[in-house]
Amino acid sequence: MKYLIITSIFLICAGSCLSADILMVTMGGTKSHKIPFWELAKGLIDRGHNITFLNGFPSDFHIDGLHEVTPSGLVEYIQNYTNWDLVGARMLGEMPISLWDGIRYAFQSCDAMLEDAETQALMNRNFDLAILDGAYPECALGMVYQYKIPFMYINTVGFYTGSLSNSGNPGSFSVTPNFYSSFTDNMNILERAMNTAIQITSDVVHKFVMACVYRVMKERLGNHIPHPYDISRNVSFILQNGHAVVSYPRALNPNVAEVACIHCKPAKPLPKDLEDFINSAGESGFIYVSMGSSVKAANMPITLRHLLVQTFARLPYHVLWKYEGSAAEIDDLSDNVMLSRWLPQQDILGHPRLRAFVTHGGLLSMYETVFHGVPVVTMPVFCDHDVNSAKAELDGYAIKLDLETLTAVQLYKSIMKVIHDPQYRNAARFRQRLLLDQRTTPLETSVYWTEYVLRHKGAYHLQSPARNMNWLQYYLIDVAALYMATIYLIYFLIRRFLLRFDVIRSLHTPTKAKKL
Repeated sequence: MKYLIITSIFLICAGSCLSADILMVTMGGTKSHKIPFWELAKGLIDRGHNITFLNGFPSDFHIDGLHEVTPSGLVEYIQNYTNWDLVGARMLGEMPISLWDGIRYAFQSCDAMLEDAETQALMNRNFDLAILDGAYPECALGMVYQYKIPFMYINTVGFYTGSLSNSGNPGSFSVTPNFYSSFTDNMNILERAMNTAIQITSDVVHKFVMACVYRVMKERLGNHIPHPYDISRNVSFILQNGHAVVSYPRALNPNVAEVACIHCKPAKPLPKDLEDFINSAGESGFIYVSMGSSVKAANMPITLRHLLVQTFARLPYHVLWKYEGSAAEIDDLSDNVMLSRWLPQQDILGHPRLRAFVTHGGLLSMYETVFHGVPVVTMPVFCDHDVNSAKAELDGYAIKLDLETLTAVQLYKSIMKVIHDPQYRNAARFRQRLLLDQRTTPLETSVYWTEYVLRHKGAYHLQSPARNMNWLQYYLIDVAALYMATIYLIYFLIRRFLLRFDVIRSLHTPTKAKKL
């Protein structure tokens, strides 16, 4: 009877979160930010939930049960904003994105989204929970405040710690490399000094950006909206797109779960044309080349294009190259190279004849290469590419190259080295075994904690009190100041007492008679 009652209570609690209306929002400026949301959405839809997904990238395919909202104003803004030559800037030693471009995106994209009629119509609906992108969540926080509902993050940029820090999660600068840097968690004193300076500067700039975002939020949503920092501290749960195996071991609060590789899947058979191309190489195998979704290979400088063509022609392997342009644009393309505007990346990475992966070092691509146990050569371009590549190189399954000084000889030797030196593939497979050795899959973990937050009406009992402390309080600077003031006061009182004691003693001590 006791077990029947317990089971009934459990089913009632579990049933209370079924068919919840969930809003997902990503303000990320690249399409890759959508991928973890898609995977979680599919898992939640299978559990009977209704998902609405607000983002700035019209979908290329349909997911049953998912309602995507792509405000035309936001879509147009992102398309104009991302019309850049990231690779060219990196090769010239320039910042791929100017400081002003990095600053303006947050508040301009916010304005473009909130003023759009589709977003305004969405504001009239009711939701039970919001799941926001931990990168640029602040604008959507204003919407969440209007809905008066609990919210979670998917921190899509695994090395970004801003969302974690605002929720009170520890992130010491001594072992947490800034995601714009190329440091690892093993830094010498100069690197720690630079990392601290970068992080403090980033925090100061972020405060300025948030002041601009807050102005937009008040203009579009009303003056009653609190500051985004104040709203963000109340986050219920964070699904961190990281893992100790592929990012770094971290001290995480109870309301944080690591879900790296939520999108990773076993390889499926390739289309016939790709399989025929691979088979034509025989036992030598093939190389896969992709610069991801944010870096368009077709927009790369001609010098780099020639460099890649020269390198691929020398390789004793076939090359599958994700290239968004036309083969007619490339002179002297060798017969061992096949171009395609789109390729099934995970099916390729899991192919038994793949020898190496040449990529930009994007986070999802680096997770996939570990998931499938493939050695990699990276050519970082911007954002977190450097820090992702530095971690992969530290773990032994990657060689990191610098586009600014890259030569065809260097690229050729690096590809051949990761293929023929067994330490790279062994390191990749070692990381693969560690990543796959988990009690539950990242998707199961994500679905569980999402429904946990729904069941417990926000699960606010998991929040850390540190979220309400400023840095003076968190690092006990105020306590140190109190100790110093107290010690000085005690010293002052003792000194004053001793001085008074000396004066009193001198008054009561008879002076010696002068000699005649």
